[in-house]
Amino acid sequence: MSDGEWRVQGVSASELAREFGTPLFVYDSEVLKASYAGLRERLHPAVDVLLSLKANPNVSVCSYLGSLGAGAEVSSLTELNTAQWAGIPPERTIFLGPGKTRRELEACVSGDLHATVCESLEELLVLERIAREAGVDDVPVLLRINPDFHTKGSGLAMGGKPRQFGTDVEVLRGASGMLAGLRRVRVLGFHVYMGTRFLKHEDLVHNTEQILRIVSELAVETGTSLETVDFGGGFGIAYFDNEKDLDIDLLVAGINDVVRSFLRDHPGCRLITELGRYLTALCGTYMVSALYVKQSMGEHFVVTDGGTNHHMAAVGVGSFVKRNFPMRSLSRGRDGGSREYTVTGPLCTPNDVLGRRVLLPAVEPGDLLGVERSGAYGPTASPGLFLSHGYPSEVLVHNGVPHLVRTRDRSTDLLVKQRLIDFTADPEQTYEYREQELRK
Repeated sequence: MSDGEWRVQGVSASELAREFGTPLFVYDSEVLKASYAGLRERLHPAVDVLLSLKANPNVSVCSYLGSLGAGAEVSSLTELNTAQWAGIPPERTIFLGPGKTRRELEACVSGDLHATVCESLEELLVLERIAREAGVDDVPVLLRINPDFHTKGSGLAMGGKPRQFGTDVEVLRGASGMLAGLRRVRVLGFHVYMGTRFLKHEDLVHNTEQILRIVSELAVETGTSLETVDFGGGFGIAYFDNEKDLDIDLLVAGINDVVRSFLRDHPGCRLITELGRYLTALCGTYMVSALYVKQSMGEHFVVTDGGTNHHMAAVGVGSFVKRNFPMRSLSRGRDGGSREYTVTGPLCTPNDVLGRRVLLPAVEPGDLLGVERSGAYGPTASPGLFLSHGYPSEVLVHNGVPHLVRTRDRSTDLLVKQRLIDFTADPEQTYEYREQELRK
């Protein structure tokens, strides 16, 4: 390895690969802290910052951010259990999502959460019924609004047009009678999430201003209080060429101005911003090993041991135009002779491409390559069971010490949940997979 070998808090890429193997997600706690603290120090104290677990639900990542002061936004029973395991207080947790099951709503009723975000009036009535059956008198909720204005600058709009998320403003305006009839559920306020991957501060400031205007109007029109308003998040991270990261100073200055104005009319209101990608993306590097280096029709390829199955975002699935996440050689640094390589994974599909024509120092089998800015939507948004490779290990480096925070899936982990029917015996008989089968 060269002197330019990549390190995280003094721990080299080769050390990590020897101890934990590859593919591997590596998280840097110093970067996590900088992302959270840099925002928290600037943001108005009335605005609470919640980690959106969908971006990175690793319990140690969640716990560390919680120790710094972050709350939790969860969207499934397992995410709720993760937040609880991580030590996030229930009063700093909200539960949202358009398709909550009865079991999840029961957990919301019994969990003493700050709020359940109801995405339809029908869901509100189901929650009222569950609370009545459970004998619970006070279940706090936020009503998610699908606003009647269009967002600007989002990589993925989630409001302002027909959506499965939230309730249209006009529907809520006509629901004051129904809301007044609730006996077990208490409406604290409103939730609006306009979209994700905003990279211009002025778009986020504009959206925040419009959201707070709408909720102020709806509170009067529906006769509800404004104890809490969640104005969403969607703070973006630059991944691709010609993209720039948010100007956090201008962003926070603009949001703080809007918040101060809102609080003059609604003193004591708790405001929430829920962030996933912004808090976690920069801390993560997806590390893979080069298995083979080859040429095909004049193009140089590096075939690695990880790809789409672990990092769907990096391979551009769902994008109209394939663009590369930032990539680098972890073994040889950024300097030296360069060549364009198409970096692929091990899967049997031509779509399994981590980067096309990536400029790298000369790559040899055994070299370690890294996809940077990979702390968000890696394993959590990837088809880890494709070709039955399973999910990789995850490591959090804290105070210069690498900690294994998720073990790699073994073959036995994937097979143990399956059942084999004995087609020659009793038709109802099945056999569970047992680890000792591998030793036969």
